[in-house]
Amino acid sequence: MDPKIADLRKSYERAELDESASADLPIQQFASWFQQALDAKLPEPNAMTLATVGADGRPSTRIVLVKGFDQQGIVWYTNFHSRKGRELEGNRFAALQFHWVELERVVRIEGAVHQVDAAQADAYFASRPLDSRLGAWASPQSQVISSRAVLVASAARYAAQFALSPPRPAHWGGYCLVPDRWEFWQGRKSRLHDRISYRNVDGHWLRERLAP
Repeated sequence: MDPKIADLRKSYERAELDESASADLPIQQFASWFQQALDAKLPEPNAMTLATVGADGRPSTRIVLVKGFDQQGIVWYTNFHSRKGRELEGNRFAALQFHWVELERVVRIEGAVHQVDAAQADAYFASRPLDSRLGAWASPQSQVISSRAVLVASAARYAAQFALSPPRPAHWGGYCLVPDRWEFWQGRKSRLHDRISYRNVDGHWLRERLAP
């Protein structure tokens, strides 16, 4: 092991999270922290890690961008034929994680996933920049391709076909994770971090402190 890596350390001292100061509902706590991440002008505060599990039992992760959240769940959009799409088709449970390094905070979310309805997916797709809409057609996401030239040629072909009005592809849309577990992690000094957990028990949220 590289000793320089082993010596990397940071003391977390920016804030604290106490049960009495946390929101009664996890979505309220998340909305508060998300707004603080926006106010702090963090780079891509809506970036989150999505973890799925394949039929072979192997977990995989990737970064996606949250595009909406409310009491119903956390929403993002992607290609249904991608690796994550195929894995979600076989196992509807997934996990999300936000890591706001500058605020010394992590949010972990677990739950079941379903596709959003077509009207919602259509509305979001129409709001995307033209290049992004064409890219949804051009990229056979997660499939092996011979070179970048394949993507460029595919994008040009769909640009010629659809001009300024590409429709949403049937293989592209949104997912919504409905949380049944949340954890809010606030870094603290001496590695005695604050961890507040919320678990859905019979339709009610049970708030608990976890040891770091």
